[in-house]
Amino acid sequence: QVQLVESGGGLVQAGGSLRLSCAASGDTAYISAMGWYRQAPGKERELVAAVTTTGSTNYADSVKGRFTISRDSAKNTLYLQMNALKPEDTAVYYCNAECWKWDRYLEVWGQGTLVTVSS
Repeated sequence: QVQLVESGGGLVQAGGSLRLSCAASGDTAYISAMGWYRQAPGKERELVAAVTTTGSTNYADSVKGRFTISRDSAKNTLYLQMNALKPEDTAVYYCNAECWKWDRYLEVWGQGTLVTVSS
């Protein structure tokens, strides 16, 4: 199975930058896509950015032009570079992996890392 561990969260001033990392371990060969989600207090979890094994990416409209998702296959690590951060970006950020193994689908989540952006 796959395990995900996020890191890189913290407190940053508005306009600053952070780089989140998600280290994947286990049966990483079965991962078909990975993404970053976030959940702010009182709000539902939302997709921030995602990338497939072929390199196709997509972003939430609210982060386009500011965030960049990337994947290092050799290190089995997913990254989210966040620039020009806004207080509205404050949330717990979760790493997600979609896995296919013997025609069975499994969705894996990390435990999250908190990003707090001050005004």
